[in-house]
Amino acid sequence: MNIRKLTLLCASLFTWLAAAAQFSYGPQLGVNFSDLTFKQKIVDTSMQVGPSAALQCEFIFTDFGLGIDFGIGYSMTGAKVNLGQKPIWSLPAQGGFGNETTLAHNLWIPVHIRWKWTKMQGVEEYVAPIVYGGPEFNIQVANSNNSHNGIDAYRFSGGDVQLACGAGVELFRHWQITAGYSWGMTYMVKTRLLDDYSARSHGWTLRLAYMF
Repeated sequence: MNIRKLTLLCASLFTWLAAAAQFSYGPQLGVNFSDLTFKQKIVDTSMQVGPSAALQCEFIFTDFGLGIDFGIGYSMTGAKVNLGQKPIWSLPAQGGFGNETTLAHNLWIPVHIRWKWTKMQGVEEYVAPIVYGGPEFNIQVANSNNSHNGIDAYRFSGGDVQLACGAGVELFRHWQITAGYSWGMTYMVKTRLLDDYSARSHGWTLRLAYMF
């Protein structure tokens, strides 16, 4: 196949995809209910509530209801970590740490496979179920400064990858409400005083978007 035929084929495929698909975008606001899971259960952790905000884009093949959603924005994840339970962190010479709020402020890039029920004999104009799943990439732009007496408690990874899934509903072709769960695939943070004592983020999410 020569270059001209390949170009025509790609153009025809793009035209068909554009005609068969629906693209929408809009602002999304959400809440993260996140926690940290360490390699071993040495100290207690508890859930931390944090915000998220993003530009969400959606590309759905209307004949099938299958497509992708992706976006870029801000997301805060972390947990309360009771380092003060162990002398290795609680002693003044080791930093004198207590129940520390451990947070990562992330540039958040989700990329999901999405299915939206678009063939319901007109009902989808008012309500349409949604399910989604896929990776989410966090690039840490800032973190909580867990430092006492000139000693840092953690080394942050610089970013992590999570796997997310969830479900929701689209109302009146514009409003989308989704809830989901995410699992950390890579570590978010390590403690400085124990070798390779790392933690992954996980938790629930609740999000609201308005799509144009």
